[in-house]
Amino acid sequence: MRALLYITLFLLLFSSCIPTKIAPDIKGEKVMVAKKFKKQLPKINGFIFEDPKNANEFYKYINTRFQKNNVDVRWNVPFTIDNEKYYLSFYEVERTSNTINLAPMIIDAALENNDIVPILEDSYTSRSGKWYLVLTVDDENFYDCLKENYPKRETVVAYLKQLKKHYLSTNNYDSLLFGK
Repeated sequence: MRALLYITLFLLLFSSCIPTKIAPDIKGEKVMVAKKFKKQLPKINGFIFEDPKNANEFYKYINTRFQKNNVDVRWNVPFTIDNEKYYLSFYEVERTSNTINLAPMIIDAALENNDIVPILEDSYTSRSGKWYLVLTVDDENFYDCLKENYPKRETVVAYLKQLKKHYLSTNNYDSLLFGK
């Protein structure tokens, strides 16, 4: 009976962490209402994917590709598909995973019972984050082009997939100026 108690305590100490918030794992991309993904975003459909690059890399990519000269880069960047004008806006969003780690709490509680100052207080919780890009597209009439009933939605989504692929495969954004 005592061995079972030790085994249970051992497993509890070294494998217990309670997730309180989990960052989504998006394979490829996802089209959904941006506000459902992150509360601070607008209630418009967004093309969402994980961004493995450093902060502001997408900003640099859009700035260079569309030759914006650091003017209105994040909002309403015009582009054309099949002679129709659309406007791209984007948001860089972090979603975090938070966990409560029971092992350090239990160890510190045992130390406190023996009049020793807790030493693992910084390890009670852990946090890790993932960065995502949320792209939104409007047409000239300010209609959400990623909405399910938009007539050219599939064309716009295909363009955004190509844009994502190009962004992720490009390292030197200055080369975009020569590729046009």
